[in-house]
Amino acid sequence: MSSLSSSVMLLVLMFTTNLMAASAEHFNRDCQVSYGNENVAILDGGKLLTLSLDNTTGSGVQSNNNYLFGRFDMNIKLVPGNSAGTVTTYYLSSQGPTHDEIDFEFLGNVSGQPYIIHTNLYSQGQGNREQQFYPWFDPTTSFHKYTVVWNPQRIIWMVDETPIRVFNNNEAIGVPFPNSQAMTVYTSIWDAEDWATEGGRVKTNWMEAPFSASYTDFELNACVYSSGSSSCGSSTSTNSITGTEAWETQALDSEDEEKLLSVQEKYMVYNYCTDYERFPQGLPTECKQPRFLQ
Repeated sequence: MSSLSSSVMLLVLMFTTNLMAASAEHFNRDCQVSYGNENVAILDGGKLLTLSLDNTTGSGVQSNNNYLFGRFDMNIKLVPGNSAGTVTTYYLSSQGPTHDEIDFEFLGNVSGQPYIIHTNLYSQGQGNREQQFYPWFDPTTSFHKYTVVWNPQRIIWMVDETPIRVFNNNEAIGVPFPNSQAMTVYTSIWDAEDWATEGGRVKTNWMEAPFSASYTDFELNACVYSSGSSSCGSSTSTNSITGTEAWETQALDSEDEEKLLSVQEKYMVYNYCTDYERFPQGLPTECKQPRFLQ
């Protein structure tokens, strides 16, 4: 190969790597405070974020960029002790009445009782697709990784690389799927004592405030969307991504399916697809699909 060809290949490789490879985000460089500035602390050179809630305000941070598809990783350590009434979040959302949204929400509880990992999805403003899980670990004593994989075929929620939920693109049977609105990444902590813990029966104990959650290792492998164009180009070609876990086509293999089934059988505490009382006129269309096609 000529030196010119080698140089061209190197430039292409460098461009592709910069465009698509996972990047470690800095909270003070790549994010901005959404609200509650006095309760936001960015430490360790921008690598660690602490959000706090007191009886005056919660707090939140959002990404500077918007994204249309990608893999989004965040390590989170939740509020320890009595966290009843609090909600800590990590989610993606667009804006407006027909917004799209992909949620991780962590519903606090009284000391000694488990958190609830609350997942939800909005597409074209339609939500009501909640699934909830007990964690199989203590999420307050160390950091754990929470991942959203969002590609044109499906959305996968993962905890410490274990899939807990998948939502497939079923537009062919009339189910809306988020694939046209760019979304911002958000983190926050706020008071939801009217519903978060035992349906609002257990209130926030403000004598325990402030309540603080920590975030670190915020990594993105995603398509930045700006001014009507995507950093990934006009198509989502897998040729631009290397590795066996390329997010653009990531699906559940047989081992992942076994892990997901195990988590759902042991730790799922609510599934909208089995709530016949909530949907007396019939379950949502995707719930009638086989488990891994929902």
